[in-house]
Amino acid sequence: MRPFLLISLLLTSSLLRAQGNVYKIEGKLGKVNPTATAYVRYIVGKTVHSDSAQIQNGRFLITGAIDQPHYAWLFIDRTAIRFYLEPGTISVTSPDSIQNAVVSGSPMNSDHLKIKKLLKSTDQQMAMLRKEYQAATPEQRKEKDFEERFEKRSDAISAQERKLKAQFIQENPASMLSLYVLKDYTDWFAPEFSEVEPLFSRLLETVKTSKPGQEYAKTLAVLQATSVGATAPEFVQPDTLGRAISLSGFRGKYVLIDFWASWCGPCRAENPNLVKTFQQYKDKNFTILSVSLDKPGGKEAWLKAIHKDHLDWTHVSELKQWDSEIVKQYAIQVIPQNVLIGPDGKVLAKNIRGEALGIKLAELLTKRP
Repeated sequence: MRPFLLISLLLTSSLLRAQGNVYKIEGKLGKVNPTATAYVRYIVGKTVHSDSAQIQNGRFLITGAIDQPHYAWLFIDRTAIRFYLEPGTISVTSPDSIQNAVVSGSPMNSDHLKIKKLLKSTDQQMAMLRKEYQAATPEQRKEKDFEERFEKRSDAISAQERKLKAQFIQENPASMLSLYVLKDYTDWFAPEFSEVEPLFSRLLETVKTSKPGQEYAKTLAVLQATSVGATAPEFVQPDTLGRAISLSGFRGKYVLIDFWASWCGPCRAENPNLVKTFQQYKDKNFTILSVSLDKPGGKEAWLKAIHKDHLDWTHVSELKQWDSEIVKQYAIQVIPQNVLIGPDGKVLAKNIRGEALGIKLAELLTKRP
């Protein structure tokens, strides 16, 4: 083949691939500042990407190229809506402002309208619960079981939400949105491998072998490696004095690996329960190994929280927040999270808190010969 013909074919192929990744956002708003600019922004890793267009007579057209779909923001005059940015033409229409806009036209955004309808009931229930929580008086908030009551109701709504999301995934195996719903489900609810793997397996091969599908498969592999019955991955981190502490050094004991941070409100709220459990079982072959995701330069805050919350057990941290290697090893997306390890180093349970942890330990320690 002649060189100039080869170059021509390569350029044509590259152009076709680029066109396949092109997105267009066609906007039509009833009320908007005539001098406003529309911005679309999305994040890849730690990098923020942005495209924009001037709005004329309520209309705008933003174009760009992406290598895979992204959850993105569309900003106009500091007001934003969330939508799925994907190749193809996306329509954004509203009789008035961007706040009331409907996003449609592309497969993921059309499917997003379906799941919003499916989750409408749980969204309303959660909104009402938040409103009720915020309306509580200072005296009511001081009641002993105030937080517990709201947490139980919130957990019940979240459980229903998870069922509805699983239903959507099962009923829409060809939808790329199903994969993104599954990823979001995994990030926020920290489910077990046995819960999410069947959902991923039901997706069509074209979805599973896509770039985001391959990325999620890696997350699944980590979840499997830290699932109940697996040997907990080894790690070594410095303690408060800088000494290297290894997980394997706790073999022979029941160990709760507790992922937390001094800046994490829910973590701090759970600490009294951990203190109570530790005091009850510390002389019965049980201990806690807390792994902090505190920020670089946050050692003082970390130590202060340990002292203030009376956490009298072993603490380690690289002080790298979400960049810590253990975050990848244990697929930590949110905190607090925990993993209960048996004397043989195998995972016995995950994310058990409050009374449930004490009940589990009582059951395990009663079974010991």
